[in-house]
Amino acid sequence: MPAKTIIKPAKSPAAVGPYNHAVRVGELLFCAGQIPLEPATGNLVAGNIKAQTERVLQNVKAILDDQKLTFANVVKSTVFMTNLADFAAINEVYATYFTADFPARSTVQVAALPKGANIEIEVVAHF
Repeated sequence: MPAKTIIKPAKSPAAVGPYNHAVRVGELLFCAGQIPLEPATGNLVAGNIKAQTERVLQNVKAILDDQKLTFANVVKSTVFMTNLADFAAINEVYATYFTADFPARSTVQVAALPKGANIEIEVVAHF
């Protein structure tokens, strides 16, 4: 069985619970869900759903960058949102990061997210 490697990027906001930013097993990277936290302060970013989505994807990018990967390496994403009415606005930002060969994706409306966030995105990437 492949070894499990814990990933804690220096440029990522601190985890808000007992979990790691990502775990690598073999040729796969499993990233924890990212919410719109500013890395420097750990505070939720101000602004609308587009601003929150932008920050979330920047946080995902920090994990991918740490492992020398890009959004092109992502094979699966899951989007958790508190208001499905924001779907189009989220997609507008999401499509600027995933520009070709989109990954498989699930989108789920949830009642609430940590720290009052309106969006959380997790990804699985391959090396």
